[in-house]
Amino acid sequence: MGCVTSLTPGCLHFRVYLPGLLVLMLMVTAKGSIGPSNNSSFCTESKECLLFDVVCKTGEYEVRHYDPSRWVSTDAEAYFMGVGAAMAFRRLFKYISGANEEAVNIDMTAPVLVKIPEERNMWEPAVYTLSFLLPSEYQENPPKPTTEKENMPEMNVYVRSYGGWMLSLTSRLHSHLLTRALDRVRASYNSSYHYCLGYDSPMKLLDRHNEIWYVAEGEPVCSVPQHPASAS
Repeated sequence: MGCVTSLTPGCLHFRVYLPGLLVLMLMVTAKGSIGPSNNSSFCTESKECLLFDVVCKTGEYEVRHYDPSRWVSTDAEAYFMGVGAAMAFRRLFKYISGANEEAVNIDMTAPVLVKIPEERNMWEPAVYTLSFLLPSEYQENPPKPTTEKENMPEMNVYVRSYGGWMLSLTSRLHSHLLTRALDRVRASYNSSYHYCLGYDSPMKLLDRHNEIWYVAEGEPVCSVPQHPASAS
């Protein structure tokens, strides 16, 4: 139960640009999409976390279902994910620290999500979108940013988890391993971008948890498709 980003066919979504770079992702929200961190073994540094249902698992990935939820987001253009994410993080941190129309401080939640385009020219910067999940207290009535807004919906995602640090190289490695596993079972997924998610603060050095997500298209696949036996 939980969610992220406007990519499910049939879901209502919008993006309204106002002066500035901050974005609020507004979605139809479902109760239970945000919950206490003690419900998760890897979400340990914030009071609340994004919840989900496990659809199925294999030895290489799992499929999760996320309900709609609300996030605050911003774009940053950079040559490397780490640089873009750092630029965007500063803007979002200002928002949760009181740079909103209600001037309220908002608790940090987990995970932090980065949308990464798959296709880009090596000599050109890419646009990375960083998102903070809003706590349950603000899911129904999020404080408005002083700048922009966006929408995000319900979806199934293919997930690969890994430890260490969420860097450009590790993102590329694990996204490649995940797509290779999905292609082997002929799973349908949106291949134009993927998500990197981090659950830990920079101060945490051990037992870190990161994820790569690809959005499933159609029915999720958790096993190798079976071919009918050929006639002898």
